[in-house]
Amino acid sequence: MKARLIAVGERAPRWVAEGFEDYRKRLSHWLPLELVEVEPGVRGKNRDIARATAEEGARVLAALPRSPLVVTLDGRGKPWSSEQLAQRLEHWRGQGRDLALLIGGPEGHADDVLARADESWSLGPMTLPHMLVRLVAAEQLYRAAAMLANHPYHRA
Repeated sequence: MKARLIAVGERAPRWVAEGFEDYRKRLSHWLPLELVEVEPGVRGKNRDIARATAEEGARVLAALPRSPLVVTLDGRGKPWSSEQLAQRLEHWRGQGRDLALLIGGPEGHADDVLARADESWSLGPMTLPHMLVRLVAAEQLYRAAAMLANHPYHRA
């Protein structure tokens, strides 16, 4: 199984890009992870936010690999513990499909994206900067994969 993190937004701050790259490398032998950045919709004075979100959604859906299992990162999703995420990862591996994790823009996911999702994962009730979500998701995937491999990274 391969994973693709499709995220609205471009040019992450250096510390986010470096952190994400570190976890991507660590994950590479358990779960190859690719980052695909999607151009955000145009926002500003006299701009239609709904249109911007719909355009982002179309670009996110266009970036999906063929027949993936789709998981949105969304505040209304299920807040899994690290152990529960490891169980989900094991379940997803058993599906025999690649995994696509989706991070929306400032207003969240377009309705079309939510309709396409197989599952929705919440990192908790806090609102996080979307660039930080990339890093947290990568770390949690690494933690889950390490748990499944009986690696000592997770010591809770």
